[in-house]
Amino acid sequence: MSIDLRAEASRPAAPAAPTARASDRPAHRSRRRRGYALFALFAFPNLALIAVFAYWPIVANLYLSLTNWDFISPEPLFVGLTNYTSMLASPSFHKVLWVSLVWVVVVVGISLLLGVLLAALFSKKLPGTSVVTGIVFTPHVVSGAAIAVVWLFIFDPNYGLARVAFNLLGAESPSWTTDANWALPALLIVSIWKGVGFVSIVYLAGIQGLPTDVLEAAKLDGASSFQTFTRVILPLLSPTTFFLVITQTIGAFQAFDLIAVMTNGGPASATTTLSWFIYEQAFVRSNVGLSAAAGTVMFVLLMLITVLQFRFVEKKVHY
Repeated sequence: MSIDLRAEASRPAAPAAPTARASDRPAHRSRRRRGYALFALFAFPNLALIAVFAYWPIVANLYLSLTNWDFISPEPLFVGLTNYTSMLASPSFHKVLWVSLVWVVVVVGISLLLGVLLAALFSKKLPGTSVVTGIVFTPHVVSGAAIAVVWLFIFDPNYGLARVAFNLLGAESPSWTTDANWALPALLIVSIWKGVGFVSIVYLAGIQGLPTDVLEAAKLDGASSFQTFTRVILPLLSPTTFFLVITQTIGAFQAFDLIAVMTNGGPASATTTLSWFIYEQAFVRSNVGLSAAAGTVMFVLLMLITVLQFRFVEKKVHY
């Protein structure tokens, strides 16, 4: 009997028996469940701490902003949006917002400008650069209250170093912390002096991490030092600038220690920022509801500024 080999070869092969996928095996499912359990075990304490110390205070503050409370009454009195309407309609609060805006724009803008210039200077590795870098960075790690006390002596119109400088110019030293026209500039000077060291160190780290081949290519193309800095280094530092703009803006909004020691929010509310207004309403005037409402406004402003920066500024960042 002959066998047709061609017919046998043309027959379709019998389907193989289905095999279980690796992910459907009991052992794999057991390992996956143990992995989820281990992740939950390590993540839950952190999530609980974040919920208790970050998100719950936001919710509690939002509730207090709808009440009238003085820390003494047994229960806060619910008043709805009264705190918000009275605060937003007050000219004094408008002045607080304006002072806060000036503070943030001046401190962040000048700190970034001076910081990147100092970083470019430090990157040249001149003699004594390491010592100068340490001196510039030191105010950032020193207590704000200690710095404020030192600068109070410097600004003293009778005995301070500022008086000596003005006398050399043939002028009298102003009353820096007691004159409404000079109090805010005095605080801005101290705040910038304290924070510029941190900004310069961050920028210096960014400059040291730039690709050397790009800088060498710019030199080979005949670019001057100024052109290399403005057209090559600054664009490549855009991620660092983006990070510093966000962190410095948040820090400027939360400025408190310098104001508390040097001016106490005065004179005539000339240095009352939003953070000081929150403290004053709660712990000086015992108006917890209004303080919580101002805190909510500050939180919303910071959220809006951060979202806008991520929405528009990040598009110009070159990673």
